[in-house]
Amino acid sequence: MADDVLLENYVGGAWVRAEAPDFLEVPDPSTGRLLARVPRSGATDVDTAVAAARAAFPAWRDVPVAERARRILTLRQLLETHYDELVRSVVRENGKTAEEARGSVRRGIEAVEFAASAPTTMQGAFLEDVSAGVDTTLLRQPLGVVVGITPFNFPVMIPLWMAPLALVCGNSFILKPSERVPLSAVLLARLIGEAGFPAGTFNLVHGDAAAVDALLTHPGVDAVSFVGSAPTARHVYTTAAAHGKRVQALAGAKNHIVVMPDADLDRSVPAIVSSAFGQSGERCLAGSVVLAVDPVGDGLVARLAETVRTLAVGPAGEAGTAVGPVIRADHRARVLKWIQEGEAGGAQVAARGAVPSTADGYYVAPVLFDRVRPDMAIAQEEIFGPVLAVVRVPSLDEALLTANRSRFGNSAVIFTRDGKAAREFVHRIEAGMVGVNIGVPAPAAYFPFVGWKGSFYGDLHATGRDAVEFYTRKKVVTTRWF
Repeated sequence: MADDVLLENYVGGAWVRAEAPDFLEVPDPSTGRLLARVPRSGATDVDTAVAAARAAFPAWRDVPVAERARRILTLRQLLETHYDELVRSVVRENGKTAEEARGSVRRGIEAVEFAASAPTTMQGAFLEDVSAGVDTTLLRQPLGVVVGITPFNFPVMIPLWMAPLALVCGNSFILKPSERVPLSAVLLARLIGEAGFPAGTFNLVHGDAAAVDALLTHPGVDAVSFVGSAPTARHVYTTAAAHGKRVQALAGAKNHIVVMPDADLDRSVPAIVSSAFGQSGERCLAGSVVLAVDPVGDGLVARLAETVRTLAVGPAGEAGTAVGPVIRADHRARVLKWIQEGEAGGAQVAARGAVPSTADGYYVAPVLFDRVRPDMAIAQEEIFGPVLAVVRVPSLDEALLTANRSRFGNSAVIFTRDGKAAREFVHRIEAGMVGVNIGVPAPAAYFPFVGWKGSFYGDLHATGRDAVEFYTRKKVVTTRWF
């Protein structure tokens, strides 16, 4: 794509220029080279998209669910056909390595496959003779206009969590992708159009905070699904809910990894490194604090340090790159500030990687901290970068107490060969997604993505049957015939 391209919104089945005159630049994180410009759509642009979605909704909701599911299957085939193109787009605008991009696009396609099961998952319930001659039927019906506000770290996967399922449930949909990664959203919009979804059922509005706030407060929007940082998630939840909308807001994380003395370090260390430093730590399931249960600490840190020093940092598209860039220069500065604060606070740098000396992109050398105290900010706050902190604890009980003090509760992991310890951990840990000898416990698309505490605002979670419930509303019909 030429670097002078100003992206357009996709509204009512057509590409249209945003009325807002301002735009943001979209650089390649690996090189800093300009990829495109994205409009900062405003309230007028949002109003146009909502009007198109509302106009399309009545006819779309009346399309039989089996036919809607066939459109989803057509989309799935198009995604497979354009799989490599989607992967390249993610690598280019997000900075994921090719392996990470392939995995994320594949998981997005898995969510589309789940959406195609709507003729089963949307089924209601029926009970005959709740009283003499009286029957009761429970129906699930679409909400109306649904908005998806998605983050920069999964430009394809998270929109595919939302849009296909919302559409197959009979809603019309408006995607507001992160202004940092708009190009993959443009490609998805093109493929959804090619799949035969009627004009106005899927719409794409670019922009930043102004577009988000216009969507959160628009009277024509019925529900909002959001993934992003904790402060923004709170804003989205409180604002949209105050305006009468159904909301699910997936927020930040500080995920703990407990390593027991009996853990298989040959298998645990690669999984921990991948969890902490994969995608440069820019994912909400990244392991960021290791709780090393005595006496495993010395041996574990030595093995982790040896691996961290060898991690190849470089451009996302190059073969051999293990850690690509972070998303922007300002985010790099923020991560580096956290590293400096960790050192100033007394944490020991057990290992530090290296960035390419000639790199023009936004690179951060991976850092492993040891002897971190649980009360340090680097053990409490979400850094969202390639930083791993090791806290040494005397027992599993202390590990659980330390992890459960966190205000976040997205995921937690234990590495052990002891079934009793694993069961105790699973039972007591205050996190929604739990792994046993699994570095990143991301659930398959037919299970819900379950954050706890400050990692989620709302009731019904993303993906799985929870998402079907979120994108539909129940109607109970009680019938007597004379």
